[in-house]
Amino acid sequence: MKELIAYIVGFLVDKPDAVQVTEAERDQICVIELAVAKEDVGKVIGKQGRMVRAIRAVLSAASARLKKRVILEIRE
Repeated sequence: MKELIAYIVGFLVDKPDAVQVTEAERDQICVIELAVAKEDVGKVIGKQGRMVRAIRAVLSAASARLKKRVILEIRE
């Protein structure tokens, strides 16, 4: 999951080298924290949150195959 998020977000931002993804697993829940450069946060979130909603939908579909629940958090 971590690699999937890094791959998708890397194409969205101006500074792909500043993308940091950390993953923590607890039972059947996986928490993924995404950190990008301050000027790229808006690009990851998108207008009215559409971009981050789309990323979460992809994560949800991928995690359904693994029978896990995935939570994506965006940090500045």
